[in-house]
Amino acid sequence: MISKQSMVTISMAASNTSNVRLSCPEGFLKEENKIVVPMAKVGFWSSWNLITPKRRRSSLVIIATASSNPHKVEMINGKKVNGIYVNEAPQTGKAKVDHNKLVLEENYIPVDSPLHACLHGSFVEDRFVYRQIFVIRSYEIGPDKTATMETLMNLLQETALNHVTSSGLAGNGFGATREMSLRKLIWVVTRIHVQVQRYSCWGDVVEIDTWVDAAGKNGMRRDWIIRDYHTQKIITRATSTWVIMNRETRRLSKIPEQVRQEVLPFYLNRFAIAKANDDTEKIDKLTDDTAERIRSGLAPRWNDMDANQHVNNVKYIGWILESVPIHVLEHYNLTSMTLEYRRECRQSSLIESLTSTTANVTDDSNNNNNSNNRKADLKYTHLLRMQADKAEIVRARSQWKSKQNLK
Repeated sequence: MISKQSMVTISMAASNTSNVRLSCPEGFLKEENKIVVPMAKVGFWSSWNLITPKRRRSSLVIIATASSNPHKVEMINGKKVNGIYVNEAPQTGKAKVDHNKLVLEENYIPVDSPLHACLHGSFVEDRFVYRQIFVIRSYEIGPDKTATMETLMNLLQETALNHVTSSGLAGNGFGATREMSLRKLIWVVTRIHVQVQRYSCWGDVVEIDTWVDAAGKNGMRRDWIIRDYHTQKIITRATSTWVIMNRETRRLSKIPEQVRQEVLPFYLNRFAIAKANDDTEKIDKLTDDTAERIRSGLAPRWNDMDANQHVNNVKYIGWILESVPIHVLEHYNLTSMTLEYRRECRQSSLIESLTSTTANVTDDSNNNNNSNNRKADLKYTHLLRMQADKAEIVRARSQWKSKQNLK
């Protein structure tokens, strides 16, 4: 039991709200000068104790701010945006990696930074690009101790959602803008293509950049790049196409002009994957006759559903891999994947996974064209379909490289 004398307490008193208190053992943190910050916008004040780690010189103080009138007009990239403006923390310092731990240098996050700036990320390049840092956790790696394709896709999705939230445009939908929420509209992905140069290991730190642009008249393109935080080398590139759906009728919709004006200030004409390197070739439909392997009886679980009440698009990858031979999963790396989403999948659905493969034999430059040492790069075509009526859910294509050749 910790006595009252051995606790250091941070308290925040707000008008019309209950007190919030956070206590920490005195042996871990020490108390410094007291800072009182007025918050005139919302009519309350906050009293904080400045806390520093006992053995470090750097300090970190975070103050959450709010606005009494959140619906205000702001200028973003020279264009007016009517939304909830969120001030991200300018990065005056640089984070560094020390023994697989993310350490913040002094003045990395200023005193007046909002809480979400530390937890989510920040805008760079005049607010056109949103950047977020992640540490690869132990539960995000596979049997080979590296991050899985599903992990990468989850990180991409998390960065995209935080981009919308931090931009000030988020409504009450899952990644929807305020104007979309008023019209009961949501974003749905129709295509995503990911290219992986190298998979991160447990404890690695990665830095993800994301941005958006128009895709035709009624679509939006979102791109990502993932860097190794320590080397700053790009290890993954991804691009995707999104359209709007009515969340009640489940029918696709044109982008309303009000929604277009919301997202227009954030459009950046930049490609994470050059058009010449993008996988735009048509994906053939597999059938019972053309598929080499079929896995039936795959059932979505309750936890596979997302906030829009359909199966999260990342979950499809696991079902696709169910029909890939186990020796491929063990001895090859999934280096490229393209998914074309055809329809939604609900919890009550039973799914079938179909796979067919072709092999390209490539020469290893180090083996002097010795045919006995050549390894094949594998290319697969996949299909997820409803088991009952054979309706298509996802068409996909994947490319694999031998782990031996990647060493």
